[in-house]
Amino acid sequence: MAPKVDRKRCIGCGTCVAVCPAGVFEIQADKSVVANPSACINCKACSLNCPEGAIYFKKK
Repeated sequence: MAPKVDRKRCIGCGTCVAVCPAGVFEIQADKSVVANPSACINCKACSLNCPEGAIYFKKK
């Protein structure tokens, strides 16, 4: 299950990029994007650390 980014809530702070041990995120056009979803190890560090609550996990 890969993370999703609510682009309306994302402020592009880069916290997700910094805390993700798998390198799933990148900042593009001042917003976070899930650039490498298959690398996600579901540790949820991104969603737990996002100051805006912009990252979530949704079952397929």
